[in-house]
Amino acid sequence: MTSNSWANGLVQTLKNPKSHIISSNLAVVISDKYPKAKHHYLVLPLEEIHSIFNLNRQHIPLLQEMHLLALNIIEIKGEKQNNFKIGFHNQPSMHRLHLHVISKDFISDCLKTKKHWNSFNTQLFLNYEDMLVQLEETNQVKRLECALIKELGNMDLKCNQCAFVAKNMPSLKQHLLEH
Repeated sequence: MTSNSWANGLVQTLKNPKSHIISSNLAVVISDKYPKAKHHYLVLPLEEIHSIFNLNRQHIPLLQEMHLLALNIIEIKGEKQNNFKIGFHNQPSMHRLHLHVISKDFISDCLKTKKHWNSFNTQLFLNYEDMLVQLEETNQVKRLECALIKELGNMDLKCNQCAFVAKNMPSLKQHLLEH
């Protein structure tokens, strides 16, 4: 985890109703403050849950509600669901459970590092459906091994839409603009 004020930023945003795009009795949707794509939203539960590693089967109805809100924000924005990834970071950096709803274009000035890219385009990103299966089968979300986390973070910059492998972030970002 990083500095407390930054890592606790989601809690402060959650407390500000003006930042809520849509909400239910269980969760709210906000825009990501540092979006890594044209569309990047976070679904936060109102219940205080630190991270995915604090979840169990009892949280499945909450997660289903969060997923419905994710689908709802995509619809409200007039976008297609298959153009989005919906899931969680397998190595969370923020205090507070949050579901990412992010467009697959990854066109953003805030997408700056290999770490940013790989956190959404490798196993470091746990798709919503895969997490539900883990909870149903094992009653928990399994942590990745430290060696695997390091390996995934250092993977090549592979385009998420074709076979292109970029030598650096500027060339990947230029390539993504061509899609």
